[in-house]
Amino acid sequence: MEPEPSFAHMGLDGRLLQAIAELGWAKPTLIQEKAIPLALEGKDLLARARTGSGKTAAYAIPLLQHLLQVKMSPLVTEQAVRGLVLVPTKELGQQVLQMIRQLTAYCSRDVRVADVSGQVDMSAQRPILMEKPDVVVGTPSRVLAHLQGHSLSLRHSLEVLVLDEADLLFSFGFEEDLKNLLCHFPKIYQSFLMSATFSEEVQALKELVLHNPVTLKLQESQLPEAAQLCQYQIRCAGEEDKFLLLYALLKLGLVRGKAILFVSTVERGYRLKLFLEQFSIPACVLNAELPVQSRCHIISQFNRGFYDYIVATDEQVLAEPTVRAKRRKGAKGAKAEKGKDPEYGVARGIDFQNVATIINFDPPPSVESYIHRAGRTARADNPGTALTFVTHPECPLLAEIEEALAGESTEPVLRPYQFRMEEVEGLRYRCRDAMRSVTKQAIKEARLREIKEELLNSEKLKTYFEDNPHDLRLLRHDRPLHPAIIKPHLRNVPEYLVPPTLRAIAQPLLNKRKRRKHLAPSSSRPRGGFQARGGRNPLRSFQYMGRRPRRPANKGKTS
Repeated sequence: MEPEPSFAHMGLDGRLLQAIAELGWAKPTLIQEKAIPLALEGKDLLARARTGSGKTAAYAIPLLQHLLQVKMSPLVTEQAVRGLVLVPTKELGQQVLQMIRQLTAYCSRDVRVADVSGQVDMSAQRPILMEKPDVVVGTPSRVLAHLQGHSLSLRHSLEVLVLDEADLLFSFGFEEDLKNLLCHFPKIYQSFLMSATFSEEVQALKELVLHNPVTLKLQESQLPEAAQLCQYQIRCAGEEDKFLLLYALLKLGLVRGKAILFVSTVERGYRLKLFLEQFSIPACVLNAELPVQSRCHIISQFNRGFYDYIVATDEQVLAEPTVRAKRRKGAKGAKAEKGKDPEYGVARGIDFQNVATIINFDPPPSVESYIHRAGRTARADNPGTALTFVTHPECPLLAEIEEALAGESTEPVLRPYQFRMEEVEGLRYRCRDAMRSVTKQAIKEARLREIKEELLNSEKLKTYFEDNPHDLRLLRHDRPLHPAIIKPHLRNVPEYLVPPTLRAIAQPLLNKRKRRKHLAPSSSRPRGGFQARGGRNPLRSFQYMGRRPRRPANKGKTS
């Protein structure tokens, strides 16, 4: 019987093992179990593993182990940049930085890391690079700019190169940047290519940077098993039904926990946020128009539980590779199209933590897009749900996705969601009122207001909050944006509008509101201290909630 794999048997530095234990990683994932020992032997790796499988730690741990061994060598006395991690998006750069800092919690003085992928002025990053951090994380374009500006040198020091989400590096238009980067590298270095797919772009990168690599193509499905990830579809008659369904799911408590709502365009994202505001459902938007500091802060606070809902736009990632490449090429030396960041992406790489549900409000345009969206939930050993709304014109696209995911299986992958739209018809008039209030002008004003506020917040994040990290919790991104007055009666759903078949599920929410009313200050209770039992017809039965005042014993009498 083979012993169960563990980090302790890999010969890692004690400080790394201490950090791993603090992170709560009991045992390595499959990709970590296979990749780390090979990487520690000095081999080049080409590894494919599905999203959420622990690829970041699979290369970060051997990279840090190598650096710690180099630091202990008496022959090495000079500080130098020995590790380079290339990522396709700024958000992923921030995530990699955070992961490496967590793993170096007990050796931060020996191993320093810097992220240069952020959207800050290069002059502000030069002093950091002049100190020669051990690991540099960045997008190919930003790293190349620093190399050409002589604020970074790798020709004689680079020992380990990592290309994270390698299949996106070419498709994001970084092909020329990557080829130019090779001119600044030494002839010999160890390389890791980590990817979710083995595309033509990955094969091209393999020829460019790898030397006799070991290929790890793990035999696992692209998405977690059905026991961990429940995938559903629900057919909607039209756009109005999509909004009505989402309103019912969220307001009746049919969707519990944190959720990411994926839409196809930035405008759709703001429309959905303003719609939800009508019912006092707070949500924050995440798209390519927002500053990178704000985007990373939104993701960080979502992971920490400040927000329950994110309306995410991933059109940059979901576009065709040739289109993305043209966008990036056209954006060089100028602002990106319509103010969008060409190095933005949330459907891939970003580790949204403890996401219970993914809702495809707009269905993804391809199989890969669906896999990457659904991969934001059911990560590690946590269960998750992916629910896709689809109208009749979108059915052929959904059929392609189902066919690709099913493979040889005859069982449907996207099961029909058991929900009867006729049962929530009583909520339709409320939904229509909310949709009418979300006009094109309201969306435009909200969009401009959000960008202006986030630009201001981004400046604060870059300066003041660096010295006052505890004040970050005061900055929230789910504030209302709607310029019109929100109708207060839409906040709660009256019990008579809740379908009888859903009352058992929605009842905890209704009871919670009643408890809050019961626990309100005495001045806000109904006069006389009466409250209808069970919240039903107040003319039938009452329950006395107050205390009868006791008359003083000798009031009005003389001794």
